[in-house]
Amino acid sequence: MKIIKILVLIGLLFLGEFTMAEEILTQKQQDIVLISSYTASSDIKNLETAIKKGFDDGLTVNEIKEVLVQMYAYCGFPKSLNGLSTLMNITKNNNYDAGEDGIPLKKDADKNAIGTKTQTELCGGPVKGELFEFAPAIDEYLKEHLFGDIFARGVLSWQDREIATIAALSSIEGVESQLNAHIQIGKHNGLTDKQVSEILILTSRPKTSVFGLGNKNDAYAKYFKGQSYLNILTKEQVVTANVTFEPKCRNNWHIHHAGKDNHGGQILLVTGGRGYYQEWNKPAQELKKGDAVYIAPGIKHWHGASRDSWFSHVAIEIPSEGGTTEWLEPVSDKDYEKLK
Repeated sequence: MKIIKILVLIGLLFLGEFTMAEEILTQKQQDIVLISSYTASSDIKNLETAIKKGFDDGLTVNEIKEVLVQMYAYCGFPKSLNGLSTLMNITKNNNYDAGEDGIPLKKDADKNAIGTKTQTELCGGPVKGELFEFAPAIDEYLKEHLFGDIFARGVLSWQDREIATIAALSSIEGVESQLNAHIQIGKHNGLTDKQVSEILILTSRPKTSVFGLGNKNDAYAKYFKGQSYLNILTKEQVVTANVTFEPKCRNNWHIHHAGKDNHGGQILLVTGGRGYYQEWNKPAQELKKGDAVYIAPGIKHWHGASRDSWFSHVAIEIPSEGGTTEWLEPVSDKDYEKLK
């Protein structure tokens, strides 16, 4: 999935810091992205926050309801039902704007014909293939239930529905081909590369964390380019911390010097996202969840996030009596932009 993401042109700021322009997602569309992403990743706590923010930004109950109903087709009934239950509980005893009602197809409507027409127009041509010949039932369900029943209900535009779909698929591992297909469908329906990039950046934000995001890393901000977050886990004997980098954020070149015992250095355990580790005069090494890096004392290096993804790792300081860290020059934009 990460390969798909890095093919998209990246050049945007994150979340509320976007400058509003024609090619940028609206605030409501950003809310749809987060609602879809948190539903697909079963992050109910953040879903509650995203739904409430959506209401604050002007989304109606029925608009959010349509997003969550549509999710059944892309991340399954259980997650869709959990999302709808969350929405229902939030709206109890609250006077949120219901908005426009969805209009179901008439009972005698030819759902297959309607769905086929919608799918063809949405995708820019008929959708065929060996898979649908192998399992014609799934082709029928897609046309009649998804592109017939759901897409015919109105309330959301086709573009907004594709935004929701891309956000959901971007939050699920192992669905790269479907994500890539819907990125193309979204672009066929007016999404720009920058808007798709924005969706992918929004959905790459850590949604759940064993250790938590922590606080803004203000104490070390002068040694970082971009925003990072620090959550100190242990201070006794072995210092460990969870460090999270926003997209494009990285620390300066630096060296962990050994102490009197010639011990020292650091171990990185990657817990999420995509990033890099690079030693001086060596190529950068891509890092992803589950990777581990041993940094020997005396090695000049840096580490941080890729352009299109948040990045988190646990940093374990190897104890050394009198060991120090020497902070050096920033990683140049020219060198960083060469990384893919």
